[in-house]
Amino acid sequence: MSIKSDHWIRRMAAQGMIEPFEPGQVREVNGQRIVSYGTSSYGYDVRCADEFKVFTNINSTIVDPKRFDARSFVDVQAAECIIPPNSFALARTVEYFRIPRSVLTICLGKSTYARCGIIVNVTPLEPEWEGHVTLEFSNTTPLPARIYANEGVAQMLFMESDEVCGTSYRDRGGKYQGQKGVTLPRA
Repeated sequence: MSIKSDHWIRRMAAQGMIEPFEPGQVREVNGQRIVSYGTSSYGYDVRCADEFKVFTNINSTIVDPKRFDARSFVDVQAAECIIPPNSFALARTVEYFRIPRSVLTICLGKSTYARCGIIVNVTPLEPEWEGHVTLEFSNTTPLPARIYANEGVAQMLFMESDEVCGTSYRDRGGKYQGQKGVTLPRA
């Protein structure tokens, strides 16, 4: 496997792998500095949409991935989201991904957020997975933390194998295939 360059990413994007696709690094919008997004040297910096699910303990339920209680979240649609101290929020990427059969994609948080104690967690995007990526933002600080919609939040790294996988996410009928919006855990 090898990590792919900006030239490869542009070629794959032309085939519909990332929509919408930004071919350069956007650092300013309407004269305002933003957290950058778009194509980088060896990856693609994704944006967070304006749909958030902020974790709350209002119902005192147990967090159970097999029987997840959607009431554990408060829905927020806004240009920014405040994450309570030592809590987390879910969001989704603006970009919709279609991962090729020979590619594995790994997501890492951007340093701007990491330096504020905000950790971005995303599981790998497997070969032939497609959808909006659900992002998890953990606020590891004892203070409220702010996330900005429509700005860069994480970087996708694409690793291509010399051969296609034997069984893809689509072949297995993965439960998160084709997800749109912020997707909660499914058993």
